[in-house]
Amino acid sequence: MTDASRAALRRTELTTTGSLAAIFALRMFGLFMLLPVFAVYGAELDGATPLLIGTAIGAYGLMQALLQIPFGMLSDRFGRRPLLLIGLLLFVIGGAVAALSDSIHGVILGRALQGAGAIASVIMALIGDVVSEQRHTRAMAMIGMAVGSSFILALILGPLLARWLGLSGLFWFTVVLGLAAMLVAVWVPSPRVRSSEPLPAAQRFRTVLGDPVLRRLDVGILVLHMTMTASFVVLPQLLKQRLGLSLEQHSLLYLVVLVGGFLAMVPLIIAAERRGAMPIKRVAVGLLIVAEILLALAGNTLWHFVLALFVYFMAFNLLEALLPSLVGRAAPAGTRGTAMGVYSTSQFLGVFIGGQLGGALYQWVGAEAVFLGSAVIAVGWLLYLRGMGELPKLDNRVIRLASAQDWDQAASRLRSVPGVLEAVVVAEQRLALLKVDNKLLDEDALTALSAEVQEPRA
Repeated sequence: MTDASRAALRRTELTTTGSLAAIFALRMFGLFMLLPVFAVYGAELDGATPLLIGTAIGAYGLMQALLQIPFGMLSDRFGRRPLLLIGLLLFVIGGAVAALSDSIHGVILGRALQGAGAIASVIMALIGDVVSEQRHTRAMAMIGMAVGSSFILALILGPLLARWLGLSGLFWFTVVLGLAAMLVAVWVPSPRVRSSEPLPAAQRFRTVLGDPVLRRLDVGILVLHMTMTASFVVLPQLLKQRLGLSLEQHSLLYLVVLVGGFLAMVPLIIAAERRGAMPIKRVAVGLLIVAEILLALAGNTLWHFVLALFVYFMAFNLLEALLPSLVGRAAPAGTRGTAMGVYSTSQFLGVFIGGQLGGALYQWVGAEAVFLGSAVIAVGWLLYLRGMGELPKLDNRVIRLASAQDWDQAASRLRSVPGVLEAVVVAEQRLALLKVDNKLLDEDALTALSAEVQEPRA
């Protein structure tokens, strides 16, 4: 790959990653703002009961769990950008419905519509399409940091904006943020992917579910979010009861450990890119086990909680970057949206199961049982990873295409070269991004074909 090609690839990667991180951050900021205030302000709505308030909070997650797979599969068929825009439009409509509602039932409908815009699988699939494998983990970490930053900012600003705008005003604010995200999405590259002949939807689904590597990764994200939700069913109560911390002090504590965890994971992300993701993934799961045991042993000491949560968030943030990166690498381009849909659904199912498990253990056994139970489940996850080897490393090639040609035909011709596993055309930048297996690549055939489709040199 020439220096010019490398520069073009890097620009495309940075543009795509930055745009998608901004979309995620804008969307999630609006949602996170509601978390610390909805239980209080929602009680003033007509017909509100504790059960219906919980339903309004949970409606978003339920719709996300149901629709991640359809959105991912549709993006494989019709392209990533159209599904991004449709998902964000549903989010905007849902925010407007909730803002205009005086009853809890209208707010539930609005939250369900917001959740129906299930674009997480589409975003992760697009990252897999455009970003090279060498920088894939870093790109997912950037998105994770954007979401984490929006979470911290939302915890701080949510109560302040709620006092100023009220609950209806907060929902209108989510509408504005959703519209801003749509403007960003318009400029996101819309790649045309050619890995092989397109598979029927049912076959794509069976391929994804039958892949043992993808299955291990789906189980991993389910366990990660199950243990996280179970732990946080208990943790706020312990911080309040044992340490006497107010909710504002909770936010300050989370801010410190989240930032510390982000900084601590950076060297491990770099190590994963250089030495392989699987050893670092096992280290991260090991740290998760240690963190849960530390939480079980924390007692009434603040610094014990701080240490445990620091280790926890370092492991959690690292796994949140590694797991979707590995899914994006393991899934062929023609099924990547479907694979990300299954992955995202597993994530939300983990949240649901974790909430039930944490509540049951806390009620029937005690707080320590929640953390120790989570540690045992994580040990099972670590054992399940035995025998999972490093994914094959692919090389990346970039070709600047001549404008006067059929993009789909160009991608199909490039994909036909032996050793070219995937060809992605970014029409806006006239680039063909290839993923190749150097051991199988017919270099002469690729060179000859590249000369036919690429932009002539001045």
